[in-house]
Formats: sequence, C-alpha cells, structure tokens
Amino acid sequence: MQSHKAHKIDFKVAYPCPCRRKGQLTPIALTDAFGCDRCQQIFVVQDNGFVLEQLSTNYPYKRTWRWTGHQWVVARSGLGRDYLPIVLVSVFVVGFLVLLLILQSPLSANMAFRVFAAAIVLSVMLGLMLWLACRR
Repeated sequence: MQSHKAHKIDFKVAYPCPCRRKGQLTPIALTDAFGCDRCQQIFVVQDNGFVLEQLSTNYPYKRTWRWTGHQWVVARSGLGRDYLPIVLVSVFVVGFLVLLLILQSPLSANMAFRVFAAAIVLSVMLGLMLWLACRR
C-alpha cells in the first residue's frame, strides 16, 4: 500500500501533470514554477515546497495538489475537511435559539410550530450552503 504522505517537490525532476495524465511538468528556469507540455498550464510551488498550485484557472477556488512520491493528491483546506462539525454546531445553535424563543414567548401553538419549522428549514439551508462552499 502506497503512502499518502506529502514529499517535497524537487525542481530537478519532471513530474506528471495533475490535470492530464499524459502531460509532463517541467521546471521553468529561474522561477519556483512548473509548466505542462500538454495543457500549457503553469503551476507554482507553495507551502515550503510541498504544495503545487495551479496559477491560472477558471475555478473559483485555487486547485492545489501534494506529491506522494508516485502520484498527485488533491490538497484540501482545513475548513473543507471539517465542514461536518461546523454544520452540526450551526444547526444546534439555531435550534437552541429557536427553542428559547418559543418557550419564552406567548405565541399560540400553531404560530410556534410555524416558527420552529421555518428555523429547521433555514438550518438545513445553511448546512447545505456550507457543504457546497466547503466540498472543494
């Protein structure tokens, strides 16, 4: 089984392109960058030589990879990995606040149910938005 531990990127070595499997990354002279001979993309080395970042992209988020010694692995941000606890905490906080409002207000039962249902729908929408924002 191969290790997924990141290796430092060496500027003297040609790597396979992370975008296309047939392309080769070659170092660009006098820079901390690589260029692909197939897709013509430029990649910059970041994070003390452990992360390769695509320089020009149409994606809203920067695409980054780590070299494992055999292949490129997508480098994810810390928020992207930990979105589930953020969603759960936000749902519980909103639910708790809504329960406090329902218990302390003289609303009728029907109105309290509507407020509680609206809060649940908003919590689900918030969780979905966080998931969509952090899934990359």
